[in-house]
Order: sequence, then C-alpha cells, then structure tokens
Amino acid sequence: MIDVKHLSKSFGDNLVLDDISEHIAPGEKVVIIGPSGSGKSTFLRCLNLLETPTKGTITFDGMEITDPKADIDKIRQQMGMVFQHFNLFPNMTIRRNITLAPVRTKLMGQEEADDTATALLKRVGLEEKADAYPSQLSGGQKQRIAIVRALAMKPKVMLFDEPTSALDPEMVGAVLDVMKELANEGMTMVVVTHEMGSAREVGSRVLFMDGGHIMEQNTPQEFFDHPQNPRTQSFLSKVL
Repeated sequence: MIDVKHLSKSFGDNLVLDDISEHIAPGEKVVIIGPSGSGKSTFLRCLNLLETPTKGTITFDGMEITDPKADIDKIRQQMGMVFQHFNLFPNMTIRRNITLAPVRTKLMGQEEADDTATALLKRVGLEEKADAYPSQLSGGQKQRIAIVRALAMKPKVMLFDEPTSALDPEMVGAVLDVMKELANEGMTMVVVTHEMGSAREVGSRVLFMDGGHIMEQNTPQEFFDHPQNPRTQSFLSKVL
C-alpha cells in the first residue's frame, strides 16, 4: 500500500528524518511511538506530502507521489488524515463538515453524501449531532467527527497524527473504540500516538522512532514484552 525508500527530511540544518525505508502492506495497522522530536509526525505527514521530503521516494498504491508530475490532490482523496486538533470548519454544521469534500471533489452527489454522513454518524453514536456546530461538541465528539469526515471520502488508508493527545483522559476511550472498529474491519492505518494502550490494542506492528530513525519494530506483544534495543527499553521503562 505504501512503500518508502531512503526518505530524509531536513528543516534548514536540522535533519529530522534520516534515510528511512519502510513498507506498509494493505490491511496493516502500523503504530509509531517515540519521544517528542523523534520525527514521528514528520514521517506521517510525508506520507501524503503535507511535508515535502528532502530526499527519497514514496509510492502509494502503485503511484509514486513524490514524482513532481503526480496529482497529489487526487491521491490525497484516498488517504484520510485525522489531526491532533480536529481541524473542523467552525462555521459549518457537522453534516456540512462531513459532506463538503465528497461533494466538492464530485465523489458523490449531495444526496448520497448526506446519506453517507448519516450512516457514519450513526456508527459513531453521534447521529443527533448532524445539525450542531463544532463549538457545541466535546473534544471526544469532535475527534470522532474528524474520523467520520475522513471516512466519508472512502479512503484506502487512514493516517492518524496523535488523535487522542488533545483529549481529556475520559474521552479517549470513545475515540479508540472507533479506531479499533476500523482496524477490525481491515482498514490500512498508520497511527502516531503517545498512548501505549492504543498501540497495543490497535496496532498489528509497532515502530519505535528516535533521532529520525526507526530503532525497532515488532508485533505489539513482542515489542512491549521483549524490547531488544537499549533505547527502546529505556523509553518503555519511563512510559509504562
């Protein structure tokens, strides 16, 4: 689904990602953890070119998206993105937030988009919020709407950038439940998180990043129960 070869990213003289090569297969749920400043979010944002790589290539579903001739807007329609701070349009109802992109990109007509929005809202238990505005919702509700908005485009992969870190602890569970449901349905997912619980529950593979490198990766059980790299062991000893 996603093939990354020799990816590097610098901001000025600061090398944030250093020659990363990685493959994400269809249906995988790859969870990326690591200390702040390790390059996790930059790596995720490079996958749909929200950050432009300094070097290397990224191929998504057979298309090299780092090719200057690639239609990145069209490619991004197949890559759902959920941010830490929701990024809902405050002046639009929840229904309009969800239907805007599918209608604007001609993926669906308005009626089909409305039906899709209703079905997705029902799925996350927020059907009654369709005509509310973002300011009337809690953080956990906003994040579930942000996930629904991405799903309305029927993406092939979902990218999550610390989706629960801005939430009160009691709101995290409802968002994780939606993510677990997506994982169980076979959605390809890449998740950057500080939540070790979600890494265990959602992930089929856990990557540990530090200093712009992938230091270690394994299945969640092996990763957390038997970390091999001393840096991974040190990190986990502080966060578990």
